[in-house]
Amino acid sequence: EGFVAQSTGDGIFALFGAPVAHEDHPQRALYAALRMQEEIRRYSDRLRTEGRQPLQARVGVNTGEVVMRSVSTGEHAEYVPVGHATSLAARMQVLAPIGSIAITATTQRLVEGYFALKALGPTKVKGVTEPVNVYEVTGLGPLRTRLQRSVGRGLSKFVGRQAEMESLKRAAEQAKAGHGQIVAAMAEAGVGKSRLLFEFKVTTQSGWMVLETFSVSHGKASAYLPVIDLLHGYFEIKSEDDRRKRREKVTGRVLALDRALEDTLPYLFALLGLVEAEDPLAQMDAQVKKRRSLDAIKRVVLRESLNQPLMVIFEDLHWIDEETQALLNLLADSIGTSRILMLVNYRPEYSHQWGSKTYYTQLRLDPLGRESADEMLTTLLGDNVELAPLRRLIIERTEGNPFFMEETVQVLLDEGALVRNGTVKLTKPLGELKIPPTVQAILAARIDRLPPAEKDLLQTLAVIGKEFPLSLVRAVVSTSADELGRMLDDLQLGEFIYEQPAVGDIEYTFKHALTQEVAYNSVLIERRKLLHERAGAATEELYGGRLDDHLTALAHHFSQSHNTTNAIHYLRLAGAQAVRRSANREAVVHLKGALDRMNSIPDSPQRSRDELDLLVMLGPVMMTLAGYASLESEMVYLRARDLCVQLGDNTRLFPVLWGLWICRVSRAELDQARHLAGELASLAEGLGDEALKLEAHHAMWNTLWLRGELTAARLHTERGAALYDPHQHGSLAALYGGHDPGVCGRSQAAVVEWLLGYPERALESSRDALTLAHELAHGESLAWALSMAAIVDQLRGDRAGAGVHAEALIALSAEHGFAQWTAVGTILRAWAGSEAANSEIKVANMRQGIAAWRAAGARRWNPYFLALTVETCCALRRVDEAREVVAEALDSVDRTGERWYEAELHRLRGELSLMGGESAQSDAEEHFRRAIEVSRQIEAKSHELRATTGLARLLAKQGKRDEARTMLAKIYGWFTEGLETADLKDAKALLDQLRD
Repeated sequence: EGFVAQSTGDGIFALFGAPVAHEDHPQRALYAALRMQEEIRRYSDRLRTEGRQPLQARVGVNTGEVVMRSVSTGEHAEYVPVGHATSLAARMQVLAPIGSIAITATTQRLVEGYFALKALGPTKVKGVTEPVNVYEVTGLGPLRTRLQRSVGRGLSKFVGRQAEMESLKRAAEQAKAGHGQIVAAMAEAGVGKSRLLFEFKVTTQSGWMVLETFSVSHGKASAYLPVIDLLHGYFEIKSEDDRRKRREKVTGRVLALDRALEDTLPYLFALLGLVEAEDPLAQMDAQVKKRRSLDAIKRVVLRESLNQPLMVIFEDLHWIDEETQALLNLLADSIGTSRILMLVNYRPEYSHQWGSKTYYTQLRLDPLGRESADEMLTTLLGDNVELAPLRRLIIERTEGNPFFMEETVQVLLDEGALVRNGTVKLTKPLGELKIPPTVQAILAARIDRLPPAEKDLLQTLAVIGKEFPLSLVRAVVSTSADELGRMLDDLQLGEFIYEQPAVGDIEYTFKHALTQEVAYNSVLIERRKLLHERAGAATEELYGGRLDDHLTALAHHFSQSHNTTNAIHYLRLAGAQAVRRSANREAVVHLKGALDRMNSIPDSPQRSRDELDLLVMLGPVMMTLAGYASLESEMVYLRARDLCVQLGDNTRLFPVLWGLWICRVSRAELDQARHLAGELASLAEGLGDEALKLEAHHAMWNTLWLRGELTAARLHTERGAALYDPHQHGSLAALYGGHDPGVCGRSQAAVVEWLLGYPERALESSRDALTLAHELAHGESLAWALSMAAIVDQLRGDRAGAGVHAEALIALSAEHGFAQWTAVGTILRAWAGSEAANSEIKVANMRQGIAAWRAAGARRWNPYFLALTVETCCALRRVDEAREVVAEALDSVDRTGERWYEAELHRLRGELSLMGGESAQSDAEEHFRRAIEVSRQIEAKSHELRATTGLARLLAKQGKRDEARTMLAKIYGWFTEGLETADLKDAKALLDQLRD
């Protein structure tokens, strides 16, 4: 390690940094000491289990010039450290509490921030006149990013960013005063985004809690990767912690922070993969679970900011995944009145929606100006006048990009064009220098100049990842430990990689993401695949007991390898993990990736079963994203059906047929939907499964209602209600349409009851559906209940009620991204607008909602939505337009067989005929009578009442009052409830007139 260790008979006496100029050696000494402590702790635990006395080790560290005394032993010379620095280190060892590390103030100044330190106060030390301040090292500190880790090796001079630093300082002052701020550093690669945030942090972090994380280039397919890293840092979770210890850390910190946050624990456990026994969130709607998980993190962060100001840093947002972006959006909306400073950086291609916030500031970092660039190069090359032309040439070629400049200087040193011997000198004429034009070319040139073994190692490291532990490298690389250590040291000296602090293992990171990218792309494809497989196998072996933390990495490595079996296995597990985390887009990426690799496996029953498993998992997730009627969702279920038939697997055939059914019914392909619903009923009966019988009724009541078979539809809602148990059947939503069958049954019954002539029962069923949906806290189910509640209100003529439910539906849909339900809410909100509202706008909004509904692939309910448009056009007396819409709606009825609202379309056609004058009365009478006939065919008493009222009003104008009174009295007298609804009040008023 580059240290001198003096040993006595009873353990380590002291560690001494070698007398070299680099200031990082005290840090490395403490990393080594912490690792040593961990080993001693593990060894002591083993001694205790054997009934033996555990070790009691203490470490003392001091930084200073170490004098080495040679001691001859006859065969060779040994060296013993002596002098004041050594004596003071020995005194620290004596003062250190048992099992700990004590350091002097000199060392404390060099390592502060890298380690958590506890002041033990000034202590009188033998041989020293003044008291010495002593500190105990209690663990790792907050400095962990690439730039932080490289500080000890010496960063180039930080220049040209004074204005940006001042902006950051102003934002910090406001955040500390309770006015939260977001500051973004935006720049191309290599300009210094990370360096700016690093320099600000190390000069400002006193008094702040710093939480930081970053995205990686393959992270877009890895849900919550930066979030989980952030949480690991906050809860101080280490890679070697087992599940029990991790749960204890999370529970302890949350409850110590605020016991009111106890309800966040299930969501944090689920996100961190720490669920034990039965998952309490397993039955929860995926979108609700996602929202509450993100809200749990937000609540913890906001509560922590009450104790101390928080600096929350997210780096490289151009690689961010969707779920982490959702958390950032949530924080961005919430920190305006908190003591939180959120710092982010990204490349120009990234975009967000925070720009309008008053507490958001964007800092665009351009390449350094000539003066600042020259100042930086002077620190790298010295102020030798002879090098001034070289500095100008480098600035011109790199356009002032700091990373380009550093790499260019390193290239020239590597190839011997520059030599450093006290001062830097140029060994070649300026015209003979070959400076690559881009940073990628610069890095490629540097990599090509490495010795073959070191180049191979760097390429291997690039395949392993941006960060990697030494133990993983050893498992992948087949070379001796000594040789590997030497090459890693050489790569560090060449500034390709950096060592970083870690307890229990040595870890490394690439200096820059571009370095890894160029090294990775330089690996031949076949070798790259082999290395990915080695990295995956080594990860399996090293982390066998906690693979949940590494599923994304395993899926990535094996999916880039020739090992198809493992690729499919880990892509499936990563997809399932993404589903549990409500990361639907990531789940689709992983599951589709697994299916793609299935194509290379020869046909066999096992292959078919594995593919079927993936398809059954993918179908519901695909529907959530693309919509029930999407072609892509249908193709998933068609392939799954073929496999079920091939395997004779009736158990999994049921959810597959159900998926095909909902595709058909959503497209209003009702004959096919009716046939599939019948297949589901037969299959459920044959399997004797009560849950499947419930879902068969679920399919049947939806289909029959749309076809106008109202009495049969009501019978299936009743049978479904008799089977339904919210505790047993809460999980069915995940496989069947994304919504709860109990909520759907109650909602459906409400519409059917109104059609059959029972307005009060309809209202009661609608309210029951809403109550159940709220109790389940299930987003998709609540959206279904709200949409049907708004429809029931519309049918009852209750504009206020329809408006309230439509607004709630739109708000819920915006929160969860439910495009189809947003469309329904838009249509019904437009209808519910007051009569005095601008009808032109109402019609435009309705058309907009219908277009959005169709864009999602949906065709059911089309006649109903068009009928609402006709009503509004009539109010504007846009008769020709209304007639076109009615014709379109009736054509839809003829094509699809969706008849539940057909009678109302004929009635509206009659009303439109009356707008044509006296000559059109015969046409109007024909349309009204057709409406009555259709309503009687499907037993829709409420529609029969409306059509009869219209016809009675027309007959009365023609002088046929007795006929009008007789027919209206008959249908009105049939009703026993809902007498205060708009339709019945209208009929009663007309009947009274006819009687007078």
